[in-house]
Amino acid sequence: MPLMNLVSAGGIGKATVTGTTGSPAVDSSTRAGKTIYNFTGSGSITVGTAGTCEVLIVAGGGGSPNSEGYGAGGGGLIYNTTQILPSGTLTVTVGAGGSGSVNGGEYGFAYNGGSSSIDNLLAVGGGGAPKGGPSSSNGTGGTTGGSGSGGGRGGGSYHAGGNGIPGQGNNGAQKHGGGAGAAATNSAPGAGLANSITGTSVTYAAGGSGAGNAGAGSANTGNGAGSGGSNTAFNGGSGRIVVVIG
Repeated sequence: MPLMNLVSAGGIGKATVTGTTGSPAVDSSTRAGKTIYNFTGSGSITVGTAGTCEVLIVAGGGGSPNSEGYGAGGGGLIYNTTQILPSGTLTVTVGAGGSGSVNGGEYGFAYNGGSSSIDNLLAVGGGGAPKGGPSSSNGTGGTTGGSGSGGGRGGGSYHAGGNGIPGQGNNGAQKHGGGAGAAATNSAPGAGLANSITGTSVTYAAGGSGAGNAGAGSANTGNGAGSGGSNTAFNGGSGRIVVVIG
C-alpha cells in the first residue's frame, strides 16, 4: 500500500520484512515483541509492507597514518526509532574502516571510512587522519567526514581538525578525531554514542586518539583509528546497520 494511503488511513503502520541477504544476525528473543536484523556486512532486506521501524546506521571510521599523523574521525551515525521504509528489496551497504596507509617513508597518510546506507539513508564515513612532516608545509588540516579527523603536525605546529557532518558527527581538533557524541578538544578525542538497539549498550563512532601509538578502531563500531607509530598505520573500525521490526 502506498505511504500516502497509510497516512490518510489514520497513521503509518509497522513495516514487515519477508527476507534478507548477506546473512545478518536475526534475533527475535532479546527484545520482547521485536525482531532485530543486525548487519555487520553488506546485503539486502526485503520489506513486504511499507511502514515504520527502528534503524541504526553507523559508517566506517577513518584510518590513521604512521608517524606525525593523529586521530581519525568516527563514522557518521544515524538513529531513528520511527524510520519509514518503503516496500521492496533495499540494498544494505556497511562501510569498511578507512585504511591507514604507510607512505613508504616517515610520513604517511590515511583514508576516510566507507559510508553505510540503506535505501536513501546515508551515513558518511569518518575522516582519515592527514599526514604530517618536519616543516609547516608538510602538515595539513584535518579531513571532513561523518566526524572530522585531527589535524596533521608540521614543523612543530598542529593544524586544525576537520569538520563533521551535522546530525551525524562532530569536528576534530588539533590532534584528535571527533566522535558521534561530541567534538574533539585539543586534549581529548570526541566521545562516541551509546546505543542499545541490539538489546545491549554499545558505544559507536568514537573519535581516534592522537596520543601515542593508539591503535585500530574495533570492528563494526565505526570508531576512528588512533595515531600510528613510526612505521605503523591503523585502520578504522568498520560500520554496522541494525533494523528492528515490531
